[in-house]
Amino acid sequence: MAGTRAPRGGAAGDAGTGPEEAYTAAPFVPERADLAALRAAAAGCRGCPLHRAAERTVFSSGDADARVVLVGEQPGDQEDRAGQPFVGPAGRVLMRALDEAGIDPTETYVTNAVKHFKFEVVPQRGKRRIHKAPNLRELTACRPWLVAEIRLVEPEVIVALGATAGKALLGPSFRVTRQRGVPLPCPELDGEAPGAECVVATIHPSAVLRAADREATYRGLVSDLRVVAGALG
Repeated sequence: MAGTRAPRGGAAGDAGTGPEEAYTAAPFVPERADLAALRAAAAGCRGCPLHRAAERTVFSSGDADARVVLVGEQPGDQEDRAGQPFVGPAGRVLMRALDEAGIDPTETYVTNAVKHFKFEVVPQRGKRRIHKAPNLRELTACRPWLVAEIRLVEPEVIVALGATAGKALLGPSFRVTRQRGVPLPCPELDGEAPGAECVVATIHPSAVLRAADREATYRGLVSDLRVVAGALG
C-alpha cells in the first residue's frame, strides 16, 4: 500500500509543456480498474506540477471493502517519505480517535484529496519542508483519483477530515466550522449517483496538535466520529 516514487520533472511550479500543465489527473486514471491497478497507475501521475518536487505519490491505505472512507487534505513530510497516508503524529491522533469512537481503524480506507506533498523550504528554518495547503486548481486536478476510489470502495460513509477535504467533496462553499459533526447528503460523483449514504465532516487531526486546548479539541474530533459510528449502525 506504500506509494511509489514518481518520475521527476523539475521543481514544483516550473514552467513546461508536459501533461501537468493541463491540471487534470483524468488521463492517468484507468477505467474499471481494481484497487491495485489504481495504486499502480497513480504512481506515475503527472496531472499537476506537484509531482515534480514530491518524493512519490501517496495514494491510500486500506481495502476496497471498507465501510468508511476517510479523506484528508494531502500527505505531509513523513507521509511523502514513507509512501503511506497518516503515518505521522496526526495519523496517530486519528487512529486513537477512531478507536475511541467505536470505529475499527482496520476497517477504514484512508486517502487524501491531493496525492502529492505540497511544501516550501524557508531558509530561515533550515532544510525543513513546510506544508502548504493545496489550492482549488490542485484539488480539482486530483479529483479524478478521489472519485475513482470512492466508486470502487462504495463506502457507507465518507469522512471529510478538515476544510480542504470538505471542499473537495462538497464544494468551495463548505465550512467545517458550520457543517461538522452532522450527516450531510453525499454529492454526485461527476454526474453519477452518490458514492455513499452520507458525508460527515470534522476537523483534520493535525488541528488537535496545533490547538491551545488539545484535550477539548480531541474530544470534539471523537464526538464527530461517533456520529459516523452511529450512521454505520
